[in-house]
Amino acid sequence: MTTFVILEGVISLFLIAGGAFAFIGSLGMTHLRDFYMRLHGPTKATTMGIGCTLIASMLYFGVIDSQPVVQEMLITLFLFITAPVSAHLLAKSGLHKKLPHVDKTRGRPPELRSEEIGEKPVPHPAQGHEHLTHENKPLHR
Repeated sequence: MTTFVILEGVISLFLIAGGAFAFIGSLGMTHLRDFYMRLHGPTKATTMGIGCTLIASMLYFGVIDSQPVVQEMLITLFLFITAPVSAHLLAKSGLHKKLPHVDKTRGRPPELRSEEIGEKPVPHPAQGHEHLTHENKPLHR
């Protein structure tokens, strides 16, 4: 067996894994019940699927052109940096908008303080309100 046959097998493995991850992530987007559960599909499985596909592309075009492929490396790096950040921002905006939960995901998240859970609006730090913990005691800094 030559190295090209082994390399084709590795590239095929990455492409199949990438397709499987992307399919599972897309399936999660359609079948999961609420906004918070749906965040896991594109941020975890689909990111891995695109990452595997880009690695296969780097291997293939790196061998064809006999030089390192910088574009796919930058795309992969950008993808793995931005996907968790965007998921975090989406989850925080969902909590801020008080989007409905499915019974499985209901609860009182520990990062929410008591004034954020009630009906009254959350005080903004620039308005001079002191920060309170969930027991309504001032935080000591």
